[in-house]
Amino acid sequence: MNKLEETTDSIWQSMQKGEPAAAALHKTLTLPDAYRVQVNLLARWQSTGKKLAGWKIGLSGAAMRRRMGLEEPFTGYLLDSGHFQSGHSFAYESLPRAIVESELCFTIGKRLAGPGVNREHVLAALGAIAPAFEIAYTATIIADLAVGIADSAGQLAFVTGHDVTPYPPELDLGGVSVELRKNGAAVEKAVNRDVNDDPLECIAWLANHLARYGLALEGGERIITGSVTKPLPIAKGDHWEAHFAGIGIVSASFV
Repeated sequence: MNKLEETTDSIWQSMQKGEPAAAALHKTLTLPDAYRVQVNLLARWQSTGKKLAGWKIGLSGAAMRRRMGLEEPFTGYLLDSGHFQSGHSFAYESLPRAIVESELCFTIGKRLAGPGVNREHVLAALGAIAPAFEIAYTATIIADLAVGIADSAGQLAFVTGHDVTPYPPELDLGGVSVELRKNGAAVEKAVNRDVNDDPLECIAWLANHLARYGLALEGGERIITGSVTKPLPIAKGDHWEAHFAGIGIVSASFV
């Protein structure tokens, strides 16, 4: 068994226990190694009957990437078992040390396969857009980015509101503003272009990235493209709402 197989086994065992990847793995993986392990783990989930729901994109903003010393975003898979509709109530104890992020969620309308995918290809392939929350665990990514990427990029769950369909091609994605509310009180308001790169360029990057591993963006898959508001910690009893101007509302509770 080679190093990547051993790492895959180790993280898989931790996943089955509901635990983050072992700290002993820190500083043992390159980013290319991390993505190979991530793809291996996705295949294992699929072998158990779980389905790929789509992908997340992290570090979508150039300023944050510069602070992290990275040239491109990162990605992780979304499983269908982690997808919930707006208004869902989560058991707080099932999401230890989780954070909530307000994100745009795009649905792929027709297959996008790299290399060579550009913004125009993405725009022509989109089927819908929706407001979304990502529920994530960031401690491993903060401690060791490569291990965090291998370990599903910190993805715990995602929640989507109503789809706007067909996708409105004239929508100014950079101008989308989001007001985040906790227990009815506004806690932050942000505009997408002040935080993130063009989401369609990020999806083009994702399609081209996946091509290195023999994967493509398939029709029906959902892509969340990075938080517009700051990641904030979740407490028991919280009710969160994000109001996306011109798109809709998404909400979730933690009981």
